[in-house]
Parts: sequence; C-alpha cells; structure tokens
Amino acid sequence: MGKEIERKFLVVGNAWRELAEGELFRQGYISTVKERVIRVRTVGNKGTLTVKGITVRGSRLEYEYEIPLKDANAMLETSYCEQAIIEKRRYTIPYGGFIWEVDEFLGVNKGLIVAEIELADIDQEYPKPDWIGEDVTDDPGYFNSNLVAKPYTMW
Repeated sequence: MGKEIERKFLVVGNAWRELAEGELFRQGYISTVKERVIRVRTVGNKGTLTVKGITVRGSRLEYEYEIPLKDANAMLETSYCEQAIIEKRRYTIPYGGFIWEVDEFLGVNKGLIVAEIELADIDQEYPKPDWIGEDVTDDPGYFNSNLVAKPYTMW
C-alpha cells in the first residue's frame, strides 16, 4: 500500500519549457467515483493499472501495478474506459531538491497546464519556481479523473 501526498498548481509563463523534454501519457478511467478511482495508463512501452482512494487534504491511498502494454492499450481503445481519454505531455523538472511534474494537457483538455510536487507530509515546506501559480490542490475540477466528464475546453 502506498500513500500519495501531493500539491497541485497552475503553471504560469513558459520558462519551464526549457527545463525538460516531455513524455506522452495516455490514460483512461474505469471508475471515477471519488471514493475509488481506477486508472489505466500508458507511458512509452509501459502499461499500469492504478487504484486510488478518496483525496483528503492532498493525500490518498494508492496502489499501482504494471500490466502488459497490449492490455493497457486494449482497455484505452475499447469501452472499458470512460470517455474522454486523457492525453498529456509530462515534463519532470528538478528544483530545490524536489521533483516537479508539469503536465501539459492535449486533446479536449488542451490549454491546461498544471504542476505537481510529491511530499512526505502535506505541510512540508518546499521552494517554488517562478512559473508556479495558483494552488489548486483542493479543487476537484483539476483532478485528472474529473477532466474526463468535464474537459478543460468546456469550462
């Protein structure tokens, strides 16, 4: 059992773009109810199945398992996953001893760019790069699982 503790922010400006190469992520959701989110994801030649619990103050239980890429693609391309499929480029950027993950969304969520930082404790202090904007950790509209039913381009 793992525990995910993270904070999520909107990204401002473009300075972050020069700091990393992006990698394409495709993910779909078998379940998006807040008590249990079940996600299928592909990154490169790897597939994963992830089960996440309810989020409370930026923290939740998380279980992740590698699955065959062929199986992950089949789930994404059939009716197993709710529509729309989330597509994004992830940029992994080290800063001040921490790793920031910047997600630039594509497709029906194009225009949305968020950054996440994983922490040991929700109140842990950390340095913020200049391109970090508003904290949206507690806004469920920015949860990837909620961007399926209400994509960013429809806000």
